[in-house]
Amino acid sequence: MSREEVLEGAKELFLRYGIKSITMDDVAREMGISKKTLYQHVKNKTDLIERIIHQHIHDEKKCLSELPGQAHDAIEQVLMIAQYVVQILRGMRPTTMFDLKKYYRECWNMMEEFQHEYMYEMIRGNIEQGVKEGLYKDDLDADIIAKLYIGKTMLLTDEKLFPVGEYDRDKLFTEFIQYHLRGIVSEKGTKQLETYQPDYL
Repeated sequence: MSREEVLEGAKELFLRYGIKSITMDDVAREMGISKKTLYQHVKNKTDLIERIIHQHIHDEKKCLSELPGQAHDAIEQVLMIAQYVVQILRGMRPTTMFDLKKYYRECWNMMEEFQHEYMYEMIRGNIEQGVKEGLYKDDLDADIIAKLYIGKTMLLTDEKLFPVGEYDRDKLFTEFIQYHLRGIVSEKGTKQLETYQPDYL
Protein backbone atom coordinates (compact mmCIF):
# COMPACT_ATOMS: atom_id res chain seq x y z
CA MET A 1 0.00 0.00 0.00
CA SER A 2 1.36 3.42 -0.98
CA ARG A 3 1.65 6.44 1.29
CA GLU A 4 -0.92 8.25 -0.87
CA GLU A 5 -3.44 5.46 -0.23
CA VAL A 6 -2.74 5.60 3.51
CA LEU A 7 -3.25 9.39 3.54
CA GLU A 8 -6.49 9.15 1.56
CA GLY A 9 -7.86 6.39 3.79
CA ALA A 10 -6.95 8.24 6.98
CA LYS A 11 -8.44 11.45 5.61
CA GLU A 12 -11.77 9.72 5.01
CA LEU A 13 -11.76 8.44 8.59
CA PHE A 14 -11.01 11.87 10.06
CA LEU A 15 -13.68 13.53 7.94
CA ARG A 16 -16.26 10.93 8.94
CA TYR A 17 -15.54 10.61 12.66
CA GLY A 18 -13.48 13.65 13.63
CA ILE A 19 -9.77 13.75 14.41
CA LYS A 20 -9.59 13.36 18.17
CA SER A 21 -11.63 10.14 18.32
CA ILE A 22 -9.58 8.28 15.69
CA THR A 23 -6.42 6.49 16.86
CA MET A 24 -3.54 5.10 14.84
CA ASP A 25 -4.94 1.63 15.67
CA ASP A 26 -8.20 2.67 14.01
CA VAL A 27 -6.34 3.88 10.91
CA ALA A 28 -4.33 0.66 10.61
CA ARG A 29 -7.43 -1.49 11.14
CA GLU A 30 -9.49 0.44 8.60
CA MET A 31 -6.68 0.26 6.03
CA GLY A 32 -6.19 -3.45 6.65
CA ILE A 33 -2.52 -3.03 7.51
CA SER A 34 -0.42 -3.48 10.64
CA LYS A 35 0.63 -0.54 12.79
CA LYS A 36 4.21 -1.39 11.86
CA THR A 37 3.37 -0.88 8.18
CA LEU A 38 1.51 2.33 9.00
CA TYR A 39 4.56 3.70 10.83
CA GLN A 40 6.70 2.98 7.78
CA HIS A 41 4.70 5.71 6.02
CA VAL A 42 4.29 8.26 8.84
CA LYS A 43 6.07 8.98 12.13
CA ASN A 44 2.97 9.45 14.29
CA LYS A 45 -0.56 10.83 14.25
CA THR A 46 0.62 14.45 14.07
CA ASP A 47 2.82 13.64 11.08
CA LEU A 48 -0.10 11.84 9.45
CA ILE A 49 -2.41 14.83 9.90
CA GLU A 50 0.24 17.28 8.65
CA ARG A 51 0.70 15.24 5.48
CA ILE A 52 -3.08 15.06 4.97
CA ILE A 53 -3.38 18.84 5.35
CA HIS A 54 -0.52 19.43 2.89
CA GLN A 55 -2.27 17.19 0.35
CA HIS A 56 -5.66 18.77 1.06
CA ILE A 57 -4.31 22.28 0.43
CA HIS A 58 -2.62 21.12 -2.78
CA ASP A 59 -5.89 19.56 -3.99
CA GLU A 60 -7.92 22.64 -3.05
CA LYS A 61 -5.57 24.93 -4.97
CA LYS A 62 -5.87 22.69 -8.03
CA CYS A 63 -9.68 22.61 -7.91
CA LEU A 64 -10.10 26.30 -7.15
CA SER A 65 -7.62 27.36 -9.85
CA GLU A 66 -9.87 25.73 -12.45
CA LEU A 67 -13.02 27.63 -11.43
CA PRO A 68 -12.33 31.00 -13.12
CA GLY A 69 -12.18 29.29 -16.51
CA GLN A 70 -15.47 27.48 -15.86
CA ALA A 71 -17.50 30.44 -14.55
CA HIS A 72 -19.33 32.84 -16.84
CA ASP A 73 -18.66 35.80 -14.56
CA ALA A 74 -17.43 36.87 -11.12
CA ILE A 75 -20.73 36.07 -9.37
CA GLU A 76 -20.86 32.53 -10.70
CA GLN A 77 -17.22 32.03 -9.66
CA VAL A 78 -18.09 32.86 -6.01
CA LEU A 79 -21.11 30.58 -6.17
CA MET A 80 -18.97 27.77 -7.57
CA ILE A 81 -16.48 28.26 -4.72
CA ALA A 82 -19.39 28.07 -2.27
CA GLN A 83 -20.74 24.93 -3.93
CA TYR A 84 -17.29 23.30 -3.71
CA VAL A 85 -16.90 24.19 -0.02
CA VAL A 86 -20.41 23.01 0.87
CA GLN A 87 -19.73 19.64 -0.79
CA ILE A 88 -16.66 19.26 1.43
CA LEU A 89 -18.60 20.29 4.54
CA ARG A 90 -21.35 17.77 3.84
CA GLY A 91 -18.80 14.96 3.88
CA MET A 92 -17.19 16.18 7.08
CA ARG A 93 -18.13 15.55 10.69
CA PRO A 94 -18.76 18.97 12.33
CA THR A 95 -16.09 18.37 14.98
CA THR A 96 -13.27 17.77 12.45
CA MET A 97 -12.35 21.44 11.98
CA PHE A 98 -12.69 22.14 15.69
CA ASP A 99 -10.44 19.19 16.55
CA LEU A 100 -7.84 20.47 14.12
CA LYS A 101 -8.00 23.97 15.57
CA LYS A 102 -7.82 22.80 19.19
CA TYR A 103 -5.39 19.86 19.14
CA TYR A 104 -3.23 20.34 16.03
CA ARG A 105 -2.43 24.03 15.99
CA GLU A 106 0.43 23.81 13.47
CA CYS A 107 -1.90 22.13 11.00
CA TRP A 108 -4.57 24.73 11.66
CA ASN A 109 -1.98 27.46 11.03
CA MET A 110 -1.30 25.90 7.62
CA MET A 111 -5.01 26.16 6.82
CA GLU A 112 -5.08 29.78 7.97
CA GLU A 113 -2.04 30.60 5.85
CA PHE A 114 -3.82 29.09 2.83
CA GLN A 115 -6.85 31.28 3.53
CA HIS A 116 -4.87 34.46 4.17
CA GLU A 117 -2.65 34.09 1.10
CA TYR A 118 -4.17 31.95 -1.66
CA MET A 119 -7.87 32.56 -0.98
CA TYR A 120 -7.28 36.26 -0.31
CA GLU A 121 -5.67 36.69 -3.75
CA MET A 122 -8.45 34.70 -5.39
CA ILE A 123 -11.26 36.72 -3.77
CA ARG A 124 -9.48 40.02 -4.40
CA GLY A 125 -9.13 39.10 -8.08
CA ASN A 126 -12.80 38.12 -8.14
CA ILE A 127 -13.85 41.48 -6.74
CA GLU A 128 -11.74 43.37 -9.29
CA GLN A 129 -13.24 41.22 -12.05
CA GLY A 130 -16.80 41.80 -10.81
CA VAL A 131 -16.29 45.57 -10.74
CA LYS A 132 -15.01 45.51 -14.34
CA GLU A 133 -18.00 43.41 -15.39
CA GLY A 134 -20.37 45.91 -13.76
CA LEU A 135 -21.74 43.16 -11.51
CA TYR A 136 -20.23 44.56 -8.31
CA LYS A 137 -20.47 48.10 -6.97
CA ASP A 138 -17.77 50.30 -8.49
CA ASP A 139 -16.67 51.93 -5.22
CA LEU A 140 -15.48 48.75 -3.49
CA ASP A 141 -12.03 48.48 -1.92
CA ALA A 142 -10.98 45.03 -3.17
CA ASP A 143 -8.27 44.63 -0.51
CA ILE A 144 -10.60 45.37 2.42
CA ILE A 145 -13.51 43.31 1.09
CA ALA A 146 -11.25 40.31 0.39
CA LYS A 147 -9.82 40.47 3.92
CA LEU A 148 -13.33 40.73 5.39
CA TYR A 149 -14.31 37.66 3.36
CA ILE A 150 -11.37 35.68 4.74
CA GLY A 151 -11.97 36.91 8.29
CA LYS A 152 -15.63 35.92 8.20
CA THR A 153 -14.78 32.52 6.72
CA MET A 154 -12.48 31.81 9.66
CA LEU A 155 -15.14 33.12 12.06
CA LEU A 156 -17.44 30.27 11.01
CA THR A 157 -15.09 27.88 12.84
CA ASP A 158 -15.40 29.78 16.13
CA GLU A 159 -17.01 27.24 18.46
CA LYS A 160 -18.15 29.96 20.90
CA LEU A 161 -20.15 31.71 18.20
CA PHE A 162 -21.29 28.59 16.36
CA PRO A 163 -21.22 25.59 18.74
CA VAL A 164 -20.97 22.14 17.18
CA GLY A 165 -24.40 20.55 16.91
CA GLU A 166 -26.31 23.82 17.07
CA TYR A 167 -25.61 25.01 13.54
CA ASP A 168 -25.64 23.22 10.21
CA ARG A 169 -22.20 23.83 8.67
CA ASP A 170 -23.25 24.09 5.03
CA LYS A 171 -26.19 26.36 5.92
CA LEU A 172 -23.77 28.61 7.78
CA PHE A 173 -21.52 28.88 4.74
CA THR A 174 -24.44 29.37 2.35
CA GLU A 175 -25.80 32.21 4.51
CA PHE A 176 -22.32 33.74 4.60
CA ILE A 177 -22.04 33.66 0.80
CA GLN A 178 -25.46 35.29 0.47
CA TYR A 179 -24.37 37.95 2.97
CA HIS A 180 -21.11 38.54 1.06
CA LEU A 181 -22.64 38.79 -2.40
CA ARG A 182 -25.69 40.82 -1.42
CA GLY A 183 -23.35 43.40 0.09
CA ILE A 184 -21.22 43.91 -3.03
CA VAL A 185 -23.43 43.31 -6.09
CA SER A 186 -24.64 46.22 -8.21
CA GLU A 187 -28.18 46.52 -9.51
CA LYS A 188 -27.09 44.58 -12.60
CA GLY A 189 -25.36 42.05 -10.36
CA THR A 190 -28.47 41.58 -8.23
CA LYS A 191 -30.45 40.51 -11.29
CA GLN A 192 -27.65 38.19 -12.36
CA LEU A 193 -27.39 36.66 -8.87
CA GLU A 194 -31.12 35.90 -8.90
CA THR A 195 -30.75 33.97 -12.17
CA TYR A 196 -28.05 31.79 -10.56
CA GLN A 197 -29.77 31.19 -7.23
CA PRO A 198 -31.98 28.21 -8.24
CA ASP A 199 -28.86 26.29 -9.32
CA TYR A 200 -26.45 27.29 -6.57
CA LEU A 201 -28.23 28.43 -3.39
